[in-house]
Amino acid sequence: MKNPIDNYWKLKLEAVKENLEKNRFNVFIAPDAKTAKDIALKDIISKLDIKTVSWGGSMSFVATGLFHELKDNPDLEVLNTFNQKLTPEQMLELRRQSLMVDLFVTGTNAVTQDGQLVNLDMVGNRVAAIMWGPKNVLLIIGRNKICEDLEEAMLRIKNYAAVVNTMNLDKKTPCVKTGTCQDCSSPDRICNYWTITEKSFIKERINIILVNEDLGF
Repeated sequence: MKNPIDNYWKLKLEAVKENLEKNRFNVFIAPDAKTAKDIALKDIISKLDIKTVSWGGSMSFVATGLFHELKDNPDLEVLNTFNQKLTPEQMLELRRQSLMVDLFVTGTNAVTQDGQLVNLDMVGNRVAAIMWGPKNVLLIIGRNKICEDLEEAMLRIKNYAAVVNTMNLDKKTPCVKTGTCQDCSSPDRICNYWTITEKSFIKERINIILVNEDLGF
């Protein structure tokens, strides 16, 4: 067989897509990050009545180029909760307001093969928006986020994704020095809110693009 690795991931992504759709998510598959941006703009956003947009922290979202495409769109009211010119208090207030936008874009820390979204959040605005508030949600998910089951997903997040993200954010926590979770009580701890999204109550409110590349942590 030619390209066995590509064939493996193609089959894996199709199976996850099918299970996510059974759980009432609207799902697309993209071969790469650039195509994911095109799908987001042409197949999802263009078909929704979007006037306001915001997002949660997501390296995958940025990697596609969609972040700048939306941020610089003059036809959208953009709530940029990562604007470094804002004070911490202003950022928190904007995150509250972002729960009422037409579209919220982010990623997920893990997705199980049977179609569950698993996340661990610092402030809680990202997971809150996935569950409720924004009219529409768009999640961009790299193939590296796929896990066998809930147990593997939580292990992946706690022992890898959270640790690496803490390092990326230059937080002052023990795991930055040890490389492993210490279940700390640091004020900088980013591991505060677990959520497991088994299904979308409002059918296809949550749009998902599975990308056949490793994206984010």
